[in-house]
Amino acid sequence: MQAKEIKNGAIVNFEGQPVVIESISVQSPSARGAATLYKYRGRNIITKQKVDITLKGTESLEEADFERRDVKMMYTDPTDIHLLDQESYNQYTLPLDSIKDQTPYITEELEGMQALIYNDECVGLQVPPTIELLVTECDPFVKGNSATGRTKPATLETGLIIQVPEYLAQGERVKVDSRTGEFLSRA
Repeated sequence: MQAKEIKNGAIVNFEGQPVVIESISVQSPSARGAATLYKYRGRNIITKQKVDITLKGTESLEEADFERRDVKMMYTDPTDIHLLDQESYNQYTLPLDSIKDQTPYITEELEGMQALIYNDECVGLQVPPTIELLVTECDPFVKGNSATGRTKPATLETGLIIQVPEYLAQGERVKVDSRTGEFLSRA
């Protein structure tokens, strides 16, 4: 796969290891005849370390031999999360500390979660970019407080605390960006 074809979320082989691409920046040349540089920030799926990759537009990387499987959370214990494959009904187990960035967004009802399978072993988990969660605790709204769009902290059903607009009340469902942890809208 050529450098210009690699997108966010793509999984490529870099130095013999599978890397998921998290961000891309393109540097256009200022001189004639210079090559466009593609800079990728990725994460090694097995070791969880960040990886920086720089390629010229004509260079390429191999796509990793990966499989994405739709899964649902069955349950968690103090150290692991247990997942169920929606098609084959295989069960996968991942250590909670390997997915600590995704844990605040995972609920039993979450649709669109995918397990990353490498060499018949589950090595990672991807959650959808937008997640609906229930507001379980927040301060009540006081009408006429301000004409500006102020925010207040709200605790969601998974324990995640985010800033939401003042008009939201306890018991409402909200959409949250799972990449940044920011409030998007009411659900």
